[in-house]
Amino acid sequence: MAEKSDRPMRRKARKKSCQFCIDKVEHIDYKDVAKLRRFLTERAKIVPRRMSGNCAKHQRQMTLAIKRARHVALLPFTTE
Repeated sequence: MAEKSDRPMRRKARKKSCQFCIDKVEHIDYKDVAKLRRFLTERAKIVPRRMSGNCAKHQRQMTLAIKRARHVALLPFTTE
């Protein structure tokens, strides 16, 4: 028979909704640095979908916009 474990039960996390879909954004602009910074960690890594809550379409656009902003030196590639 299965014994009860001593671990507490985990509650299911609420599904995050895509912020870009809520705002009805068609195209994510690489020059909007303030919005893109929200999707970077303190080490300047791009936050994955499961953490940001973005849909697949907007996650791809956001990743491309961050990479473009890095290339023209609007965002850092890494921290000092």
